Amino acid sequence: MSVRVQSEPFDMGEELQAFTAAHSHSGAVVTFSGLVRDEGGTLSRMEIEHYPGMTEKALTSIRNEALTRFALDGAGIIHRFGTLVPGDQIMMVVTAARHRADAFAAAEFLMDYLKSRAPFWKKEFGSDGEGWVEARTEDDVALNRW
Repeated sequence: MSVRVQSEPFDMGEELQAFTAAHSHSGAVVTFSGLVRDEGGTLSRMEIEHYPGMTEKALTSIRNEALTRFALDGAGIIHRFGTLVPGDQIMMVVTAARHRADAFAAAEFLMDYLKSRAPFWKKEFGSDGEGWVEARTEDDVALNRW
């Protein structure tokens, strides 16, 4: 797995099994899966938009930066777009390294960059109306540590 942007759901277990098999020489594999959350209990759906080509290029750049910064054997990103409902998987990050510290740090690095720099636009629809998801200060603060 390298970088995939897709509308269809993915099976995290299958993805992890294939990635782990391809990196069986690594000592650590770290995964993270992001889900659509409904903090206030009013969300009915979220629509995620992106520009094909531009998005894949940006995610590949983020992944390549992680491979450069950390002692990784591999890294992968899957990110979905389209209409999603609470509980749906939005994305998955996976990293493999000889040692857990690099695998964990790289996964956090990827998540921080995906959260604040990946070119996706999210619109939420709920019982209290609809609106675009705004950038959050805490996401930029998390990014600044890198």
